[in-house]
Amino acid sequence: MLRLAPGRRRFAPSLAATLAVLAGLALLLWLGSWQLERAGQSRAQLAAYAGGDAAPRPLPPAVQAGGVPRYARVRLTGRYLPQRQFLLDNMTHAGVAGFRVLTPFLTDGGDTALVDRGWVAPGASRAALPAVEVGGEARELTGRLDALPRPGIETGAGASGGRWPRVVGFPKLAELSAALERSLYPQIVLLDAQASDGYLRDWRPGGMPPERHVGYALQWFALAATLLAGYVAASLRRREPS
Repeated sequence: MLRLAPGRRRFAPSLAATLAVLAGLALLLWLGSWQLERAGQSRAQLAAYAGGDAAPRPLPPAVQAGGVPRYARVRLTGRYLPQRQFLLDNMTHAGVAGFRVLTPFLTDGGDTALVDRGWVAPGASRAALPAVEVGGEARELTGRLDALPRPGIETGAGASGGRWPRVVGFPKLAELSAALERSLYPQIVLLDAQASDGYLRDWRPGGMPPERHVGYALQWFALAATLLAGYVAASLRRREPS
């Protein structure tokens, strides 16, 4: 191991290196803290999902929807409106890209909620859409409240015109409401796995698990420590003999 005698080296960093390292440390520490914050959000989301396992409550009117937590289980009575359904594109299961089926449901209270009936595989071609027919008789169903899936990067894709069922790519709720020409409940309903007239429903909270966020945070902090150590080592200068 290399041992430096006292007084043989002096710490003399350049101003440019110091400023660059300070900027780099600030960025790396912010990224690490951001990942820890994301881990906390992920834990809260998992807790909210677990808390939604209680017995379903009646779906409150749309004007009261803001007070209902995400993933709460709800019970709806009414009927499907099967003539106009949406196929949410680019939804994957086990590495296969398919669709999630969003079907309007008219409640006895007069609200229209989108029910996510699950994932279906694509047809033989883009022109051959999967058959997603469902009856419009009166029924009761249960599910969890959730938001529409959002892409990692906004691409501007949404709900365009075309035949029904209509293929849509990460639309906003207002776009779906305009396509249906009716107001929509501010959250969608993830149909319970045991409910009838559904498809593959392997529901789980979205996003990465908290452990992965913590792992990323540790990587950013380790890079910050490496940058600091390299800065100190590079800034040690040999003393000139007097």
